[in-house]
Amino acid sequence: MQLELRILEALLFAATDPVTEENIKKHLPNNVNLPILLEKLREQYKNRGVNLVRVAECWAFRTAPDLSEKLQIEISIKRKLSRASTEVLSIIAYHQPVTRTEIEEIRGVALSKGTIDILLEVGWIRPVGRRQTPGRPVTWGTSIEFLNHFNLDTVKDLPGIDELKATGLLDKRPVKTIFADIEDSEQIAFDD
Repeated sequence: MQLELRILEALLFAATDPVTEENIKKHLPNNVNLPILLEKLREQYKNRGVNLVRVAECWAFRTAPDLSEKLQIEISIKRKLSRASTEVLSIIAYHQPVTRTEIEEIRGVALSKGTIDILLEVGWIRPVGRRQTPGRPVTWGTSIEFLNHFNLDTVKDLPGIDELKATGLLDKRPVKTIFADIEDSEQIAFDD
């Protein structure tokens, strides 16, 4: 088992991207219990400078979370997504597979082609098929790069409504109260 563990460690260390269990198995003897081997390696790296983590249903070594701030080297060009792009990405992440028309219905406004193009360029979304409806529109979903960037194993790991409310990203008030406040502010503006 020691040799298999060393092979697994070397394979994951040398990989530039997270490695699928299927690819790992290709490098190990057939009789190896991979889940046990992965757990043993994860345990060995638990309190080290790097940890073995599962990302997008793959495995990779990552800097320990408590050390990541001390090691960041920012070479990448930062480009802030527009509010529209962020909204569209959120809709795709939570409603995938989703068509352009469905995105527009959820947002309540037309979607410019550039918004999808930006998300495609960043690599966070991808076409995942076509609806079996007239016109056969393309359906969109998130990519492995999206999961990798946001350090998620699957889209099921996205925060739920309660988590979003707890962070302050969603209004905690009941919907009736929110709409009443909006109507009151519109009435005041109209009266002025």
